[in-house]
Amino acid sequence: MKRVFQITEKTNGTGAVKFEWQKTLGNYLASSGTSNTVNLFDRHGELVDEINLPGICNSLEWDKDGDTLAVVCERSPVIFLWDANSHKTSQLDSGFKDGLSFVRWSRIGPQLAVGTSKGNLLIYNHQTSRKVPILGKHTRKITCGAWNNKNLLCLGSEDKSISISNQEGDTIKQTPLRSEPHDIQFSEMKVDERSPNGENTVSICCGHKTIFLYNLNDSDNPIELAFQPRYGNVVGYKWYGDGYIMIGFSNGYLVVISTHISEIGQELFQARNHKNNLTSIAISLSLNKAASCGDNTIKIHDLSELKEMYAIVELEDETKGLGKMAWTDDGQLLAVSSTRGSVHVYLTKLPVLGDAWGTRIAYLTSLLEVTVVNHVDQEPAFPISIEVEPTFVALGPYHLVVGMNNRAWFYVLGTKGPEKLKDREYLGTIVSMSLNADYVAVAFENQVQLHLIETESGSTSEERETRLFPGKDNDGKVLCHCLTPEFLIFGTDTGELYYFFIEDWQYVNEFRHVVGIRSLFPDPSGTRLVFIDDKSDGFVYNPVNDHTLEIPSFSATVDGVIWENWPYDKGVFIAYDDDNIYTYVYSRETIKGPQVTLAGTTKLPYAQKPLLLYNGEVTCQTPSGKTTTLQLDTHNFHDKLQDLSMDELKASLKKSLALKKLRESWVICHFINKKENWMELADTALEQLELEFAMRVYRQMGEAGMLLALLNMLGTEDRNLLAGNLALMKKDFNLAQELFLASSSPMMALEMRRDLLHWDQALKLAKNLAPDQIPFISKEYAQQLEFTGDHSNALIHFEKGVTKLPEHRDHDESCASGIARTSIRCGDIRRGVQMATKMPNRALKKDCAAILESMKQYSDSAALYEKGEFYDKAASVYIKCKNWNKVGELLAQVTSPKIHMQYAKAKEADGRYKDAAKAYENAKDFDNVIRIQLDHLHNPEEAVRIVRETKSTEGAKMVARFFQKLNDYSSAIQFLVMSKCNDEAFQLAQQHGQMEVYAEIIGDDATQEDYQSIALHFDNEKSHFLAGKFFLLCSQYKKALQHFLRCPYTSEDSPAVEMAIETVGQANEDPLTHQLIDYLMGETDGVPKDAKYLFRLYMALKQHREAARTAIIIAREEQNAGNYRNAHDVLYSMYTELRSQKIKIPSEMATNLMILHSYILVKIHVKRGDHMKGARMLIRVANNISKFPSHIVPILTSTVIECHRSGLKNSSFSYATMLMRPEYRNKIDLKYKRKIEAIVRRPDKTEEDEPTSPCPYCKFDLETSELVCPGCKNNIPYCVVTGQHMVKDDWSVCPQCNFPALYSEFKRLLESDDTCPMCSDTIKPGKVHKIEDPSIYLHADKGEE
Repeated sequence: MKRVFQITEKTNGTGAVKFEWQKTLGNYLASSGTSNTVNLFDRHGELVDEINLPGICNSLEWDKDGDTLAVVCERSPVIFLWDANSHKTSQLDSGFKDGLSFVRWSRIGPQLAVGTSKGNLLIYNHQTSRKVPILGKHTRKITCGAWNNKNLLCLGSEDKSISISNQEGDTIKQTPLRSEPHDIQFSEMKVDERSPNGENTVSICCGHKTIFLYNLNDSDNPIELAFQPRYGNVVGYKWYGDGYIMIGFSNGYLVVISTHISEIGQELFQARNHKNNLTSIAISLSLNKAASCGDNTIKIHDLSELKEMYAIVELEDETKGLGKMAWTDDGQLLAVSSTRGSVHVYLTKLPVLGDAWGTRIAYLTSLLEVTVVNHVDQEPAFPISIEVEPTFVALGPYHLVVGMNNRAWFYVLGTKGPEKLKDREYLGTIVSMSLNADYVAVAFENQVQLHLIETESGSTSEERETRLFPGKDNDGKVLCHCLTPEFLIFGTDTGELYYFFIEDWQYVNEFRHVVGIRSLFPDPSGTRLVFIDDKSDGFVYNPVNDHTLEIPSFSATVDGVIWENWPYDKGVFIAYDDDNIYTYVYSRETIKGPQVTLAGTTKLPYAQKPLLLYNGEVTCQTPSGKTTTLQLDTHNFHDKLQDLSMDELKASLKKSLALKKLRESWVICHFINKKENWMELADTALEQLELEFAMRVYRQMGEAGMLLALLNMLGTEDRNLLAGNLALMKKDFNLAQELFLASSSPMMALEMRRDLLHWDQALKLAKNLAPDQIPFISKEYAQQLEFTGDHSNALIHFEKGVTKLPEHRDHDESCASGIARTSIRCGDIRRGVQMATKMPNRALKKDCAAILESMKQYSDSAALYEKGEFYDKAASVYIKCKNWNKVGELLAQVTSPKIHMQYAKAKEADGRYKDAAKAYENAKDFDNVIRIQLDHLHNPEEAVRIVRETKSTEGAKMVARFFQKLNDYSSAIQFLVMSKCNDEAFQLAQQHGQMEVYAEIIGDDATQEDYQSIALHFDNEKSHFLAGKFFLLCSQYKKALQHFLRCPYTSEDSPAVEMAIETVGQANEDPLTHQLIDYLMGETDGVPKDAKYLFRLYMALKQHREAARTAIIIAREEQNAGNYRNAHDVLYSMYTELRSQKIKIPSEMATNLMILHSYILVKIHVKRGDHMKGARMLIRVANNISKFPSHIVPILTSTVIECHRSGLKNSSFSYATMLMRPEYRNKIDLKYKRKIEAIVRRPDKTEEDEPTSPCPYCKFDLETSELVCPGCKNNIPYCVVTGQHMVKDDWSVCPQCNFPALYSEFKRLLESDDTCPMCSDTIKPGKVHKIEDPSIYLHADKGEE
């Protein structure tokens, strides 16, 4: 708070001071101390007058209007009256001889109550000058009193009583008190219902301890409120609000209580405002503030929030304490006295007067001071002292104007500082002023005067110096005006808005609004204007084209509008009322044209007035004569986006988009990086017609389609065409149509409606834009109507669509098809059928036939189907109308089984069974074919054939029953099983001894129960083999084995033993295994069984080592018996089994297999004419001749002959000498005997060395038939084709048995024979491949021991 002036103790005298502000206006302050003088000061601290008194002033007060000050003093019966208008003092004799102690003016009338020191009362009517003396009103000095709003007077006296009198002085009530009264006030207690009698309660401070509440309507029940002793004495109290009392206590406490009867005695607020003492309190209802003073400080609270301190003022020079304090009625000035006799006056509220020009503002900082400052350009503030308290302030680029009433003072804002230019009077009270560089526009009495600020002689003509608007020929009253650098703009009560061009000194634009225009607010450039009309609606006006745009969500209480001065936010402006600031964005170019949007709302601090908006910051003027800056909520952006959470970033983006700040939004979107937010940015850019920016966003999103679409629009110069395309993209089709029609390509509107299938609008547009397109649109519309079922309208549009032009023949045919279809739908069947029949279109015939079928017009429908060659559908419809003859004619072309079925049933009903059977067969209903063949045509062979081909279950049942009737039970059983009637087949087989047939037929398809039933049957029949077989199938292994072992054994292959082995193999149970082994060893019946069965048992049990040993034994027996191929196969199968189980091959088995295979290869080599290889193999066999006891002599004979033939003379001689031994000589075949003897008699021991090849293990060269390497001692794998050892670089394997073979020899063999010598499987030559790395085969015989 700013101190305005100070009255020192020199003026008032040392000691306590009495002072009073002038009521209502507050222009004067009367103060009096110990100097026996009343001093009158104006509100600026200038001494206006003095009243000299004969004694110390006892009491002084202003009347209700502030026109007259009444003063009484000690030792004088005179009342001093000072007139505020004439500044003259008059004296009024009271007529009493005792001293006057108290004065109080009525609150509603001219009455003045004067009390004396002896208790007498004088009522003086200042208007009539009538004096009414009342003697003895009280017995002692009257010290205090008050009037209420009903003109009742309450007085308090030192006689400890109060009296209530009327305006004539008549006593109405009198009440004694416990102690002396002080500070009487009238008010109204807080009650549930408002009292009709007005102020009905008198409050009295009694003895500075209690407050006495006396209700005039309930005088028998007064209330006395006492307080805590720690608070001290009651210094003062004030009523405010709805029955609240604020009380100040001497110990510094401030307390608020309520007088509502339910709350009485409760403290609503309590604070210790001052440490040592409190001397006075004051309340200003106009400011809504309360103040207390004590020690040397003043503390001010807001009544709406008492806990918060509004202001604290320290009076450092007042060390002896403060006295009384009081506010002016308007709350602008607060006066506080001190105990040493001074009075300090503070400015607590200034008229909020201010103006702005560009970024410079001028505002009232004191009652007689205006400060001009430019915070944006950082110019220093310079205060300007003025001569009067102004009622308006106006600022221009070079001038400041202040004024009041009809007078204005002009100041030049020069480089050397402000200088007063002049003052000027006008013809009426000035309402407002506007300035530009040269001119000032002054509004008074519904007119505006435009004149030069500084007139220079000769520089301008007289007529351009001044002009009065609106002129004599206009009856309108000017309600508002503004001045831009080029124009004077003003609005009238009739809604007219005028633009007066100052340079040409003439009107350039007139606009008429529907109602009166109340306020004008131009933007900084003057090209756009916001005006508020009498309905409190706001509009943005463009003078170029007279376009007005209503401002959305515009508050009816808006006090003003301020445009953004920051050059980068030209379209932003704010509107403000007492509580809020509304931020709007005016976009000059959008898809919808110029547009105004509400960006957001900001709370406006209490009692502040916005003056300037710059970059989202509002400079506000406060009632205390200062300015504050307020950041709009819509512009409240964080500097460091990386510190924000995702929700905060999204909120920032929403604000940025609302302000159309695209580049700032781009940065925020980068931080959020979500597709939906990029999409919002792109939509906003498109809305603002910022195509290149939108393309940049879509490129960032990777939306190639949108990017290409915008790229095609980029060069569009026609704004309406461009906006129309964008509106179409945003799916605002009505707007797009308006814009297309207003563009240079109105046909775009028609194309859009056609693409959208909006046919009604398309037809309307086509009438004006493209009449030649109406037939084509009509056809498309008709097709849609037909699809939705509106056939009558579809018919009309199909008929409109016919052009009858040869170049549009396809189009006309399509329309004709539509006419045919819709004619049938609308009931004109004849026309529709005729058109469909004439036209070659098959699809049309099908469509019309389907429509007729749905309408149950079967004959027409079938005929159309037939003509359209839809024979299935035609036959189906003919069947519906029972036209079997037509069905029969069409049957050859019909493919639908359903139709054949229906025809077959009809023929069967007529007894034409052959036709029926054929139709059933065409319908694939074979059950009915079988039934007809059996029941009516008596052709079971055909029925059986069909059953066998189709596997029909039902058909099989029918055939089975047929054979049952013929007593052909085996056939019946066969077909019963085929029909899944196993139980029935079983019973039939059981009854007629056909169980073996049943068992054979059922095969592997039966269930466990079926097998068990068969097994039990054969068990009863003592047919052990079959019983065992079926017990095995139903997994009853023990019973199966018992039955198999009961079967008689034959030395030939015994199937029972084979089945027993299979049973034990599947069961894998030791008791059964031992039982079978005992049987095979002959322990049960004394007959040992063939060893091959034991081998097969071990194989079945997967006991491969035992099987291997057995296999060797069997092979030896086979060899001894001369069955070398059998022995080879046994060893080979065992060898492959052990290899597959990864078990090491016994060396004896491998050697025996090699010798036997060598024997088998002899025949192959001899057959192929390769006698040398045959001889080498025979030498290997002859070296192991003991393994061939049955054929020693033939083998040796063959060896001698083949060696001799191959030139191996020495080998031939050595084996010939062996044959000449006595035990063999007589067994030699006679045809070879003489030759062999000759070889022995004439020996020839010449023999070529055998060729060598490298060992695959160590590369040692050894004979090709040698299988053990002398170098590395390894057994070398042998070739199954030649018997020679394998070599690394000519390696292959049989694809079936995986035995190695020399690749070259194998390929040569397969050219003449396609079987493998080892496994005897057929081999295709293409399956044999050369193996580059045979290392895995060199260790193939390794496995588990």
